[in-house]
Amino acid sequence: MTSALTHLAAGTELVEPVAGGAQLVLAALAGIALIVLLITIVKLHPFLALIFGALTVGIAAGENISDVLASFTSGFGSTAASVGILIALGAMFAKLLADSGGADEIVDTIVGHASPRALPWAMALVGAIIGLPMFFEIGLVLLMPVIYLVARRSQLSLITVGIPALAGLSAMHGFVPPHPGPVAAISLLNADLGVTLALGVLVAIPTIVVAGPLFGKLAGRWVVLEVPDRFDASETTGVDSDGGTAATTVTKTRPTFAITMFSVLLPVALMMGKALVDIFVDDKTHLLRQTFDIVGQPLMALLIAVVVGMFTLGRGANMSRDQIVKCIESSLPPWPASS
Repeated sequence: MTSALTHLAAGTELVEPVAGGAQLVLAALAGIALIVLLITIVKLHPFLALIFGALTVGIAAGENISDVLASFTSGFGSTAASVGILIALGAMFAKLLADSGGADEIVDTIVGHASPRALPWAMALVGAIIGLPMFFEIGLVLLMPVIYLVARRSQLSLITVGIPALAGLSAMHGFVPPHPGPVAAISLLNADLGVTLALGVLVAIPTIVVAGPLFGKLAGRWVVLEVPDRFDASETTGVDSDGGTAATTVTKTRPTFAITMFSVLLPVALMMGKALVDIFVDDKTHLLRQTFDIVGQPLMALLIAVVVGMFTLGRGANMSRDQIVKCIESSLPPWPASS
């Protein structure tokens, strides 16, 4: 374990503690407690709560206030610079995956081939696959209608179906790059991306198994929830020939399962490929090594995934060029208008 941690943090400069271990632990606990209090009780925006929590940790640890502010500013700037672009690219790809119907195709294909007994395991797999390219909040919005529909149609407990899907989603978000948390940790520790990715998947699999299907089966016996009636049909209101309104079911062209999976796994394959090439190709001037040194970087891997996704997902769903452009634009906050 020690050698693995040493390899992960290779090149990291150790920082001299500003206080004793007990004081640092208490400072961290105080900061966390303040964040939880501000978000849950005061209902303060999480961004502001995190700022106050960070300042509390520094001050409680005995740092000078001016040094705390300088450290916070530089830390926020460096983290935003390394992670912010990845978040933007990830949001673009997730929006393409959702709007094209690719996420629905993954869900329908996997769940449609599962028996009632294997359904919780299938839902865990769905959550894990959706969780690879998507942020937790986006994946949650996509999965909730699926969880409701699957629970209603299978007559299984909502908890038994839902917990495995959410376990798969959250484990991938927490352990596997290119999600913001793991990427930020890699940046702060100067860790190796390929090793972190491999270890993240290695830890995520048993976590999903235990916290997903196994715990979901047990929790389903304790908690009984009625499945809501919403999401039972995908209908939109249109205008009939008499000028009245009529509900019409929308049939949308979706990219195939194979194309969707190729698009989702492409950035992961590029980053894993770089790790393997680094291991087996020692010559840094080798063409293969130089190629993967470029395309295997998280920034380039996600950028390639977005560009490829415009064709495989966008065109695969018969989206026009304008629709694809609007989809990409809507994935990011609106640019403030100049005065």
